[in-house]
Amino acid sequence: MSIALPVFCLADLAHGGRDVALPLAIPLASAGVLRLEAWLRVLPGQRYVGRGVWQDATGARRQVLAKLLMGKKAARQFAREQNGALLLAAQDLPAPALLAAEYVAGDGGWLLFEFLENARAPGAEDIDAAVRAIARLHARGLWQEDLHPDNLLLQDGQLCFVDGGGIRAEMPGRALSPGLALENLGMFCAQWPIGMEAGLSGALAAYRAQNPDSGARMEASALRRAVARQRRARLRDWLRKITRECSSFHVRKQGAFGFCVARRDAEEGIAPILENPDACIAAGHLYKDGGTATVARVEASGRTFIVKRYNIKHFRHALGRFWRRSRAWHAWREGNRLLALGIPTARPLALIERRWFWFSGVAYLVMEYLPGEDILHRLQAGDTAANAAEIAAVGALFADLVRARLSHGDMKGSNLIWHEKEARWALIDLDAMRAHCQHLTFTRAHRRDCRRFLRNWPPDSPLAHHFFELLHK
Repeated sequence: MSIALPVFCLADLAHGGRDVALPLAIPLASAGVLRLEAWLRVLPGQRYVGRGVWQDATGARRQVLAKLLMGKKAARQFAREQNGALLLAAQDLPAPALLAAEYVAGDGGWLLFEFLENARAPGAEDIDAAVRAIARLHARGLWQEDLHPDNLLLQDGQLCFVDGGGIRAEMPGRALSPGLALENLGMFCAQWPIGMEAGLSGALAAYRAQNPDSGARMEASALRRAVARQRRARLRDWLRKITRECSSFHVRKQGAFGFCVARRDAEEGIAPILENPDACIAAGHLYKDGGTATVARVEASGRTFIVKRYNIKHFRHALGRFWRRSRAWHAWREGNRLLALGIPTARPLALIERRWFWFSGVAYLVMEYLPGEDILHRLQAGDTAANAAEIAAVGALFADLVRARLSHGDMKGSNLIWHEKEARWALIDLDAMRAHCQHLTFTRAHRRDCRRFLRNWPPDSPLAHHFFELLHK
């Protein structure tokens, strides 16, 4: 290649950490040279996935997606990636072509795949097409072990399977057994926003059209149960990650004096806030400055954020919270829960907890700023006909909370913000939100939410009557 680049081997990458500078060149023995230009996924010391240009032994160049594997699990991961790609190709299923691959014992392995230009993950409008693609996969006796929308890419109207490492086979060429097919389809549907569950019957019909052998023995009720199981499992796993070092979150611990966790994709933009949140609050626009909480709108890196500081009033207050999680931690968890379920909220970006030898101190929650009117201002005219869409969206929000068995705990009007882009109501101020396991406790908490919501308007107003009928449905 014409420009001199840093040259790395797999052993160098194994010790390179998360922030290996690009571009760089990797010699591929007899297969030529790989120039890496962008990282797509990084698991330090284990796996690096990136986009690059491969110059083969003949000098020809082409765009590729490169998977570089190293560490103790490299041999097994290499075998899975290669076998999955070969299984998809053997069953004539759409997938990026495997162009070259090699594994060297003690060093690691690499695989080069055709790069899909202008490809994207399927959106809500592509659900039926995605389900039909999954049905074709199952009809050939294969399934995807970690089936989620990012493992399907849409290019020029065709859905392709990626991540061959998750492809498994029961009996290639013969339809997957109904039980296994049901769980795998349930895994995919569990990642839809929870409000889309009404579309499961349509998804099942689309599945049966492509895979009648397995689909004929699937029932809608069984699919709903499978979706519920998979959603619970995925949500449990996700909530374990939100305060742990991983590809989505960066954690900085200070031992007995606190910790900070931030989303990796937002960390750079909120760096000034993480460095000195009190100064940013003082320079921002104060919404609230109470004894237990201070809320401000803050500008940083050319963007707007909300910073909420959870105050400790005195020593007795600190002692009373000593054995409990901070309110900031609770709001952080519930905000991430709502996003995982597809219920709109202000995206939580960082959590900071200050402690003094494990005694609770001040805590901070950094969130995206959510522009829009609250429900009191947006529906103040009380014209139910003119606000039909917003009123229907209230019913959809409460229905989503019922499906997820979540209670908000403070349904005053200022905590419901109109999300213009999604045309839905977003919930904020999640300090009192709770997920319920028991039906009885959820029913009581949900009724309290409904009563508090209705108190936002005079009892004899048209809106109060309309919402009373809507919520009782």
